[in-house]
Amino acid sequence: MTEKIRIIGGKQLKGEVSISGAKNAVLKLMAAALLAKGESKIYNVPELTDVVIMLNVLEQLGAKTSYNKAEKSLTIDATNLTSVTAGYEFVSRMRASFIVLGALVGRCKEAIVALPGGCAIGERKVDFHIRGLEALGTNVKIENGYVHAKARKLVGSDIYLDIPSVGATENIMLASVLAEGSTRIQNAAQEPEISDLANFLNAMGADIVGAGTSEIVVNGVKQEDLRPIEYTTIPDRIEAGTYMAAFIATRGKGIIRNIFPNHLTFYTSKLTKMGADIKLIDPTSIEVSCKRRLEAVNIITQPYPGFPTDLQSLAMALATVADGVSIITESLYENRFMQVPELRKMGADIHQERNHSLVKGVKNLTGANLRASDLRAGASLVIASLMANGESTIDNIYHIDRGYELLEDKFRMIGADITRFTEDDSAIITKNKGSLSESQL
Repeated sequence: MTEKIRIIGGKQLKGEVSISGAKNAVLKLMAAALLAKGESKIYNVPELTDVVIMLNVLEQLGAKTSYNKAEKSLTIDATNLTSVTAGYEFVSRMRASFIVLGALVGRCKEAIVALPGGCAIGERKVDFHIRGLEALGTNVKIENGYVHAKARKLVGSDIYLDIPSVGATENIMLASVLAEGSTRIQNAAQEPEISDLANFLNAMGADIVGAGTSEIVVNGVKQEDLRPIEYTTIPDRIEAGTYMAAFIATRGKGIIRNIFPNHLTFYTSKLTKMGADIKLIDPTSIEVSCKRRLEAVNIITQPYPGFPTDLQSLAMALATVADGVSIITESLYENRFMQVPELRKMGADIHQERNHSLVKGVKNLTGANLRASDLRAGASLVIASLMANGESTIDNIYHIDRGYELLEDKFRMIGADITRFTEDDSAIITKNKGSLSESQL
């Protein structure tokens, strides 16, 4: 049955919301757990469809997993891996699962991994991943939609990335942990999730320095140096940015907890420039409010620490009702304006040319029947619906479920009129589809 979300807009949001663990971090930690023999435990794991998919990948490789709903923890026992093949049925559904390539090459010196899938936001090649592994001594070929990688041994190397690819940086890090000698990754991605992965690996016994900068050095260790660990995932900065936008969009006021504010510096500065009031109330909590009409702002997405591409669609939703004309440039992915046609249905005045969008603020948006094309475009439609006049419905919400834990519950807690229903009988569904089940795992 097709699930949809219904939102009655115009409600001012107030209250507190707590941010879940970072999807884009925990998925990589799950892959990293394959490197050490034994049972590792990861805390602050969100109940998301993508986490379920990654669990399926790990279990396909022979790892044993279990999830504790009460403490939001995930246990991964990678003592005995029985396969080096990550199949198409799972990897094709989520790009992040491709990260097992580096972990398998590192531990087993062999991997057969399906080419990745995920949101259709533009071309995201794996060339940089492959070149990095080849520089470490891996023989790589692509056949029938699978990457076949094999190495007699891995030897550290100097690797320069033409662009600071997050996935390539992570795959090279994972593969080089058990390589002989040192690996230097230049023009490395600097996202907080990269630092979190390095912290996890270092706690496990790896020797990595420079994560969070443009140059990362991985000094290889031996398999017996690695040990299973317990580790807590960082908060999800994109989810935090979404709730920041929600309070601002509805001219509400709220506190967002379990957030690392320094992960959102550039985004916060743009929201402040638009007219929002954002205050730090303790090291992991902020207060967000907006008492007046927003003002237009120009945005260019860039690799971290620049403006995050994952928050571009949310900023556009806010710009649709801001005074003046905002110019939003998407410099990373060619198909990341998928929300534009849907926002136009709501009355937004947006002119798009290639990777530029001119957004002329209108007085208000009106509710409409909408369709989420990908995860972040779907999130922007939620924000737009919250501030629109009237009722909106959003279809294809499985995209949204990939990245937002208990979306309706959290929004209802701060005053939103939001329900999930099935197209057939409008029965309310109270939890995210694809959420983790202890009995299932």
